[in-house]
Amino acid sequence: MKKLVIQDVSRTFPGHRGGAPVRALQPTTLEVETNDFITILGPSGCGKSTLLRIVAGLDHPTSGTVTMDGREITRPGPDRGMVFQSYTLFPWLTVEQNIMFGLAERGRPPAEQKDVAASFIERMGLKGFEHHWPKQLSGGMQQRTAIARALANDPDMLLLDEPFGALDNQTRALMQELLLGIWERDRKTVLFVTHDIEEAIFLANRCIVMSARPGRIKADIAIDLPHPRHYTLKTSPAFSELKARLTEEIRAEAVLAAAH
Repeated sequence: MKKLVIQDVSRTFPGHRGGAPVRALQPTTLEVETNDFITILGPSGCGKSTLLRIVAGLDHPTSGTVTMDGREITRPGPDRGMVFQSYTLFPWLTVEQNIMFGLAERGRPPAEQKDVAASFIERMGLKGFEHHWPKQLSGGMQQRTAIARALANDPDMLLLDEPFGALDNQTRALMQELLLGIWERDRKTVLFVTHDIEEAIFLANRCIVMSARPGRIKADIAIDLPHPRHYTLKTSPAFSELKARLTEEIRAEAVLAAAH
């Protein structure tokens, strides 16, 4: 059985103040295997985030269905962990308390909450910042905390919507390596939305390219690069070849989007 099946999913939003409806997503079908790391690329407004929100259960398709492990998704659930571009930490909770939040909501014993939080604080390089408030952290550290909070619930699938988009280039590169290291160890199923072609190649074993709005899947490209991956991979001939191919795919859609 496939881990996730997106079957003929479309999304049309009502028009603003009585205007014409906006068709964000054409009927889209995608099958995701267990342990896949899939990146989703496309021009702005192509429906990438809309598709991810439907998988998260935060939005509902106009038509079509999404099933995970054979069960239809109709609302958010602990089997899916979501990380947004904005850090979305609770400002009134410390790093440790943010990471423990989902476990506390599910009624896990306090000692277990502490142990799980301590493990992720260690793995995410947050040691010494357990009792800091979000406003005391850099953007990179806030996003590490957000990823730790999502992973602490041990979800079957991790959904990330441009999680590194607000970070500077150096921090972004380090966060890519950190996330990839976690995936190589834990093998969670991951859907990752990004605008960044290099990021999409470096992280994924499959890259989905979406067309200009209304979005549809234009290409499904296997990223057959070895693991574990090191940042020097980005200068290899195989990486450059994939980057050239994806750049052409995305540029064609960006030109179409600009023409409308």
